[in-house]
Amino acid sequence: MSLVPVVQFQRRIAHLGHFFRRQKPQSINKRQICHASIVAFLTCGRRRGGSDYCYNAAVFRKIFGLTAGLAGTYVCLAQQASSPQQPPVKVNVLNVCAPSEEEQQEIASALSHVAKHPSFGPDFEVDRGRSVLDQNANLLAPASNAPMSSAETSANFVRMRRDFLSQAVYSNVQYSFSRDSQQMVETLVFRVREPKDLLQVAIEDSASSVTTAAAMLGAATPASRIKLERFGKSSVVLARCPGQNGGVPPDQSAYEPLFSSASSILSDYRALIGAKRLVPEELVRIDSVDRPVAQRKNAAPSHHK
Repeated sequence: MSLVPVVQFQRRIAHLGHFFRRQKPQSINKRQICHASIVAFLTCGRRRGGSDYCYNAAVFRKIFGLTAGLAGTYVCLAQQASSPQQPPVKVNVLNVCAPSEEEQQEIASALSHVAKHPSFGPDFEVDRGRSVLDQNANLLAPASNAPMSSAETSANFVRMRRDFLSQAVYSNVQYSFSRDSQQMVETLVFRVREPKDLLQVAIEDSASSVTTAAAMLGAATPASRIKLERFGKSSVVLARCPGQNGGVPPDQSAYEPLFSSASSILSDYRALIGAKRLVPEELVRIDSVDRPVAQRKNAAPSHHK
């Protein structure tokens, strides 16, 4: 018995025994089968040569169902493998009112490295301007020259930067003063020269806009917020916290030495970088932009004899 008749299915499904025992498939006589469930699915016919043949339709149904199930499983697995996985979202909750002992030590260490009598380099920067924020505006929409609406608020700001010499721990200090219709905010930022764990230190205070900028700068307003930005870690923040719902504020007497040290640094650097004199002068220049040209000419001193 050769291999050719074994491979030829003769319009039948080959049995495993056809390959191992080299058996040739035989025709089935429908009259010799008595099982009703099998006979019901048998389909018989006659070939051109005159021989009879039969096949079981139920076998084709099972093979079709198995093939469809495997194909559906493969499609689902392929879709899961190709779809990008969403990155996990990590939320860090900062306790700004009561930092831990370790965080307090980090704040104290960062403030202790601020030079009390710094040596500034020749580079410096003084910048002023106005920032407009519309609470209802789309930040992605193009800007327009339309007049400000009631929902828009603006803030005038003055920024100054001084560079330290190379032997200092911090590379530069940036001072920022911002004033809007409700409050004035003063921020002092020290950037580390060679950041490893600590990136920068920020000291902030604020006051109501009912007073002038010169009065706030001369009153030595105490620091209300200290923030350490770290590389690859969450920030360390200490802030003065008011009472919830108008209640009694939390006891922060244990952190008063840190607030006192930050306030002293802020007061010293106001004088070192000349903020008490430059900030009021630059704010006046910003306000003069809104005045008509005729008023600005009249206000300018005349140099004609």
